Amino acid sequence: MPGLLIHNAAVLTMDDSRPRAQALAVRDGRVLLAGTAEQARAAAGPGATEIDAGGRTVLPGFIDPHNHLLSTAESLAAVDARYPKVGSAADLVAALAAEAARTPAGQWIRAFSMDDAKYPEGRPTRRDLDAATTEHPVIVYHVSGHQAVVNSAALAWSGIGEDVPDPAGGSFVRDEGGRLTGMVTDAAMELLLPLAVDIGCHGPNFHTALPTEHLLGWLSDAARPYLSAGVTTVCDPQVSARELRVYRAARAAGTLPLRTFGMPLSHQLDALTQAGLASPFGDDWLRLTGMKFYSDGTLLGGTAKFTVPYGEHGQFAGSMYHHPDQLVDLVTRAAREGWQVAIHTQGDAAMEHTLAAIASAAKVSGPDPRPRVEHCGYPTVEQAKRFTEYGVIPINQPNFLYDSGRDFLRRLGERAHRLQPMREEIDLGLRPALSSDAFVSSLRPMDTIANAVGRTTREGDEIGADQAVTLHEALRAHTLDAAHALGVEDRLGVLKPGYLADVVVLDRAVEGLGPDELRSVDAWLTVLDGKVAHRA
Repeated sequence: MPGLLIHNAAVLTMDDSRPRAQALAVRDGRVLLAGTAEQARAAAGPGATEIDAGGRTVLPGFIDPHNHLLSTAESLAAVDARYPKVGSAADLVAALAAEAARTPAGQWIRAFSMDDAKYPEGRPTRRDLDAATTEHPVIVYHVSGHQAVVNSAALAWSGIGEDVPDPAGGSFVRDEGGRLTGMVTDAAMELLLPLAVDIGCHGPNFHTALPTEHLLGWLSDAARPYLSAGVTTVCDPQVSARELRVYRAARAAGTLPLRTFGMPLSHQLDALTQAGLASPFGDDWLRLTGMKFYSDGTLLGGTAKFTVPYGEHGQFAGSMYHHPDQLVDLVTRAAREGWQVAIHTQGDAAMEHTLAAIASAAKVSGPDPRPRVEHCGYPTVEQAKRFTEYGVIPINQPNFLYDSGRDFLRRLGERAHRLQPMREEIDLGLRPALSSDAFVSSLRPMDTIANAVGRTTREGDEIGADQAVTLHEALRAHTLDAAHALGVEDRLGVLKPGYLADVVVLDRAVEGLGPDELRSVDAWLTVLDGKVAHRA
């Protein structure tokens, strides 16, 4: 295979021994050298393809350690209810009605990323959705992924009546008269759709039963938005049998768009233990890295578990997916079997239970367990210090601060300013990673990086400005430190000899840009496994 030479570039290698270079040489899927143009040209050898980067910034390919790849692919093929495109219940009804007009009667209509906290009319109900269509069952996923609103046809299709009891770990929201509003939270979503798997109370169930050929097609179509954003590796943080089968089929067919790592959801612990399977397992294209657990619910939807309830009137008490003792037992058993553990945690009360589980797991884990806390919403100062005792890796998503920061400021008050305290985590010697939580927020790493640097809301309010990080810290957190969170920092996340040749050339030089300018940056060129996979 001929070599590839990228020169006239501002190469940020993430290699502390040689942090900067002017050129990069690649061949046979590996980095040969990062250095001067003359050194790189000699390493690439005769016949190498030369690319003049025109002074643009070159980085290791972005690694997103918390990205629901298959569900994001589904969302890209569904109704887009994301704010500000859909900014009211009326906008939502109009978008659903338009979709109903081109969808055969009886087929499900799905929409993703509704942010009803911004709707002037307030939370939509099934009656609102009925105004869009009564001929189709409709489900609209909340931006958090932990809630949904459905129409009356969907309730009827699912056999859900007014007397339905709330399941453990979820609820059917009712009005003042006790009637179903169509809004369902967390584990209650399990009862709404034809599902591919039963996950019980182990998390929100968005693992819908859809034709495999549709899922494979959508997954293949997702290549362009991911690669054009410079993403070369993702970790799906909630893999069930559905996701793994689709990823395996795509890998076999050669249509898996990115390096795809996955974390099986905890409902599979017993079955995987019986099979003798633990992480890491797989290869550099498809790999299991850890096991995912849920502590509390969602900050966006009002089910995060805080010591002091939040909301404008203190109305959000939060909820837990497991009794604290059950969480400790699950996490400890997984660690004993060899799994890296990753626990979804938002509020400080839930964080206390998560830390108890991590402390128990540490007693039976190997020498380098790298426990992850997904989202890591609101650790107290004392809790953050305790992270250092166990080598906790906070997985941050500052896009939430931009997208919903004004809602957080309204509902949490001063507490909102220490959400995702990344500056504090780095200063403590931790290695937080940046991620998107797509489909919940933008999959574009430069959006995430801009929001980690800027710490402002969409409307321009500061939200924890003292927790902002530098551009270089943010870039490292989305490359090398993200690779560390996945246990592959020996082959990904750095541009140095022998590492896998995943490279992104951004469309301009980014050092010195402010957050608003950073948000507009895309990939000019993306190299995956040594081959040009995207060219703007």
